Amino acid sequence: MLEERGGWFVVNVKDARWTSRGDHFGRMAYFEKPGDPFPQIGIHVYVLEPGKPNCRYHREGAQEDLIVLAGRCRLLVNGEERILETWDFVHFPAGTTHVVVGLDEPCAVLFVGHREDPEPALFYPASELAHRYGAEAPEPTDDPRVAYSDTPQRQPVEAPPWPVR
Repeated sequence: MLEERGGWFVVNVKDARWTSRGDHFGRMAYFEKPGDPFPQIGIHVYVLEPGKPNCRYHREGAQEDLIVLAGRCRLLVNGEERILETWDFVHFPAGTTHVVVGLDEPCAVLFVGHREDPEPALFYPASELAHRYGAEAPEPTDDPRVAYSDTPQRQPVEAPPWPVR
């Protein structure tokens, strides 16, 4: 339940607004109120099933960071592959190409990204590595609509079982 007091609020992650793009990606929790994004940072928790990426392999013109809250996942970053475990932190300076893919059990990952106005440039490159994990866009593009054109729109879903182990 969202508890708001004079602009600040408290919401438990299991009560956040959860969405999914069907079977293509993991579930994502939004902490912002619908239609009222935070102006300075984007913050989301993704729960990824084994083999499911959080999004398309991409780079953006702003800093992003993540911390693995539970489980293990595979990090694809600038053409390299690494395994991340609970409490691993990753910093992506602007221009770092990346995506995270669930590994051997459900995992929970907190992402925090800087927001700018206008929105920083995005690019979804071709990548053999990302293709292997279902995280490559259908074609290289700077347009998110093209990058996700072969997936359904985000739809509300129930929160995953919590806590993720």
